Amino acid sequence: MGVIKVGTSSWADQMLVRSGWYPRAANTPAGRLRHYAERFGLVEVDTSYYAIPLPETADGWVAATPPGFTFDVKAFSLFTGHHTPVSMLPRELRPTGGPTRIRWRDLSAGAYDELWDRFHAVLAPIAAADRLGAVLLQFPPWFARTDAAKRRIADVAARCRPWRVSVELRHASWFAEDAVVDTVTFLRERDLTYVCVDMPQGHVSSVPPILTATADLAVVRFHGHSTAWESGDKQEKFRYAYGEQELRRWSVLLTELADECAELHVLMNNCCGDQAQRDAARLAGLLGVDAPGPRPAAVG
Repeated sequence: MGVIKVGTSSWADQMLVRSGWYPRAANTPAGRLRHYAERFGLVEVDTSYYAIPLPETADGWVAATPPGFTFDVKAFSLFTGHHTPVSMLPRELRPTGGPTRIRWRDLSAGAYDELWDRFHAVLAPIAAADRLGAVLLQFPPWFARTDAAKRRIADVAARCRPWRVSVELRHASWFAEDAVVDTVTFLRERDLTYVCVDMPQGHVSSVPPILTATADLAVVRFHGHSTAWESGDKQEKFRYAYGEQELRRWSVLLTELADECAELHVLMNNCCGDQAQRDAARLAGLLGVDAPGPRPAAVG
């Protein structure tokens, strides 16, 4: 069976910070990450979706975590086709005189390449410390299945190499009965990890949770089943607590999936207060997964 790592899709969300999950002594970003890493062996970095961090920030993440800890890093929104505020780009790379939100095609080739170089500079220290799990490419809900879309996935994934790449597709066309085998085959042939998502069903934005491994790494992300999924209110969208029976059923399914791959990443994204952390801890217990433990104190 492959190695299973369990964590959450954030450690710095303000709702989590205000929830009281962190002790008062963990009152700095580094202190909170250190506290988190004593309890979980995996976390997803979502701040990199909104803006590309500085390499020094990544150095700090590494310093605050023990050997064996893993970061899955979400790619910058511009790379995956989202409309991105110009203000989120480095000042010297911002186009002038245009719209306040842009897509990757709105940049010059040189500026686009420079953004990728800076993203790689953030990933490099994480990878050098053997803390990088995968780069998560989360494509937008309107990203439908077409030949052009497949070429786009392949191009963006190629820019992430040599690191592992996971792909989350959020348009139902990728999972239609006549398409799902092609989608899985497409990812498998390119050694790209398919990201399975547990989410509310019956909405235009819903995709089914298909448990399959298309690379040596498999990823499952849990959004919960809030009845306010399409409300537009982030707190209500992710307000969901997994029940004991749900987690037990998932622990069986995840154990079976781990038999198909070398490593399985399980991420709770029902990020409302500290619910994701509580559910992740319960699921980790059912799976028999331990955190790496505290980082050894510096000597000298």
